[in-house]
Amino acid sequence: MHSVGVASRNAEHRDSSRESRSGTPQLDAVSLAIIEQLQEDGRRPYAAIGKAVGLSEAAVRQRVQKLLDQGVMQIVAVTDPLTVGFRRQAMVGIRVEGDLDPVADALTAMDECEYVVMTAGSFDLMVEIVCEDDDHLLEVINKRIRAIPGVRSTESFVYLKLKKQTYMWGTR
Repeated sequence: MHSVGVASRNAEHRDSSRESRSGTPQLDAVSLAIIEQLQEDGRRPYAAIGKAVGLSEAAVRQRVQKLLDQGVMQIVAVTDPLTVGFRRQAMVGIRVEGDLDPVADALTAMDECEYVVMTAGSFDLMVEIVCEDDDHLLEVINKRIRAIPGVRSTESFVYLKLKKQTYMWGTR
């Protein structure tokens, strides 16, 4: 990684994501444009992205790899749970006694938990669960989540219909 003070006049070699003082990568306009291109189509060829953002294919490939290595983005296939046999989704609010980390770690280890976030407000943790059916959801909440040491209470919000789910927030 280049030091913060090093910059090249050539856009293809300019550091695409220097770290701020807080350790968070700082993305330049070209890196943001590359992310936008991949959010529109994760399989878009590097040559096409390069043409759109003004870089060579090799420079785009290098920047994408750096963004992946730094954990700025992932390139994944996103499925519709209903079409692959998961008919029940729910958001579960969890109140915890004591340290949140061990509870969050236990939830993170569960395959059914797709999203685990520590929150401020009436719940300490919010967890999105994807299950095959209601019986599976009941088993996950009643037998597994409520059995985690430190879990004081849960409140479930079962999804009736998903109206919007996007992953386009990365460059607004």
